[in-house]
Amino acid sequence: MYRVVVTVKLKKGVLNPEGRTILRALNFLGYKEVKNVNTFKCIELLIEDEDRDKVMERVEEMCRKLLTNPVIHDYNIEVKKLD
Repeated sequence: MYRVVVTVKLKKGVLNPEGRTILRALNFLGYKEVKNVNTFKCIELLIEDEDRDKVMERVEEMCRKLLTNPVIHDYNIEVKKLD
């Protein structure tokens, strides 16, 4: 069994309206020291398999087909074997 974490971020240069809204709200609440906010999505999967390479290959496929949009997203995959 593997625990897989996929972190999905917007590519550099893509507007992040959620981050801008959070920044404005923080500044409005008096947190003027905050100058930028970036948001990202974290997806955790538990995958039952014994072959780490196969798990990585399948998660890459999931990212290409569903979890990310290659036009606007970058992503990182972390795979950890569970005992």
